[in-house]
Amino acid sequence: MKKFANWLGAGIGFVAGGPIGAALGYLIGSVLKGAASDYSEFQENNTNSYTDKTTQAGDFEISLLFLSAVVIKADGKILQKELDYVRNYFVQMYGKDRANNAFKLFKGIINDTSLSTQEVCTQIRNHMTAESRAQLVHFLFSIAKADGHVADIEVETIKAIATYLYISPASFESIKAMFYENSESAYQILEISKSDDNDTIKKAYRRLVKEHHPDKLAHLGEEHMKGAQEKFQKIQEAYETVKKERGI
Repeated sequence: MKKFANWLGAGIGFVAGGPIGAALGYLIGSVLKGAASDYSEFQENNTNSYTDKTTQAGDFEISLLFLSAVVIKADGKILQKELDYVRNYFVQMYGKDRANNAFKLFKGIINDTSLSTQEVCTQIRNHMTAESRAQLVHFLFSIAKADGHVADIEVETIKAIATYLYISPASFESIKAMFYENSESAYQILEISKSDDNDTIKKAYRRLVKEHHPDKLAHLGEEHMKGAQEKFQKIQEAYETVKKERGI
C-alpha cells in the first residue's frame, strides 16, 4: 500500500479537505485497507491546503475520478467501454502504475452513493480556474461518448455538473458541440450564431483562443496538455469551417 499512498500524496492540495477529502478517507479505509493511516497522516500535514487556491495535478486527477463516476452512473448502467475509457485515459496520461492506483480508487468511488455531486463541485469550483473546470467538462463528454453515443441523461448530468462548476451556458454548449457532427456544431463551438456578422465571429474566435489556450493548463503538468490541445484544435477547426462557409 506504500506505493498507493505515495501516489495519492504526490501533488494533492485542496482535495485533502472538504467533502472530497472526507470521501477519500472513507474509501481508502474501506476499499484500500492498510492505506487509511497514510492518508490520515497526509491530511494532518496539509491542514492549510483546503483554503489554498492553487490547483495541482493531483487535485485535477482526483476531481476527474469523482466526476467521471457521476457521469458513468447517470444512465443507470456502468458500461465496460466507459470504464475502459477512464482507465486508458489514465494509462496514456500517467503510465500504467499510476493508472492502476487511480483505478483502485475509482472502483471505490463509483460504488459510493453517499457523496453529493453539488458539494464536490462546489469544492472544485472554489479552488480551480475557469480553464481547468472547462477541461473537466470536456473530459466528461469524452467519457459519455466512449460507447459511441451520448445519452440524453448523460448530457443532463454533465450540464448539472457544469452549472455547479459555474461554467456558463454558452461555454457548456460550446464544449458539448465538440462531440457532435452537424451543420450547427462549428457555430456552437465558437459561441456564435449564423446571423452574426464576420467581425463578431472573429472577435468570438479570438476570445476563445485566449480563454482555452493549452498554456493556461500548464500548471497541471504536461500529461494534461493533450486534452487541452484537443479542445483547442476543435476551436481552430470550427473557425476554419465557418471561414470557408462564409468566404472570410
